[in-house]
Amino acid sequence: MPAARESLLDAAYTALARRPWSAVRMVDVAAAAGVSRQTLYNEFGSKEGLARALVRREADGFLAGVDRALAGHTDPYERLTAAAEWTASAARRNALVKAMLTGCWSERLPAPPLSAVPSSSAVPAQRRADGPLPAPGDLLAAVRDRAVALASAPGAPGTDGAGPADPAGACELVFRLALSCVAAPPGEGGIAELVRGALRGRTPG
Repeated sequence: MPAARESLLDAAYTALARRPWSAVRMVDVAAAAGVSRQTLYNEFGSKEGLARALVRREADGFLAGVDRALAGHTDPYERLTAAAEWTASAARRNALVKAMLTGCWSERLPAPPLSAVPSSSAVPAQRRADGPLPAPGDLLAAVRDRAVALASAPGAPGTDGAGPADPAGACELVFRLALSCVAAPPGEGGIAELVRGALRGRTPG
């Protein structure tokens, strides 16, 4: 039931915005989604299963946003700048994304173990959610791999020497700078100006 599953995840996310995860009740999530509590348990198995699925979905949504940011530009520096802006904005708007990126899980949030858990679910999406969940280093690696793959594709802008000499290093720098801007928001010019300045400092001379 993909539609029911998404409705339940939406309901759980909305509930989490209003109250701590410990106070979120499965019966209320099911009611808000307009499905039976049995449907909820069929999809997720337990409240922990729901938490894992919610974290998995938000991680996937974050990485989909990274892909959009990188694909929206041809200039290699602007790609990284856009990815940094997306990373910072996603972490500011979404507490689960911020926790995944920083490793800092507040008491208000679900904090399922990042290691895989035994799964007997018949739902493929839940079996995936019961697998390993991303740690901060995993997300950094995923962003870096996406940026490097675009930068090193045959004929890609920047492969003629106009882009960063070390795309992986530049991506890691930008990613970490974006996260620092979540903790201490930049002033006038925002994160884009900071990132462009940092990347210019890495440009071959």
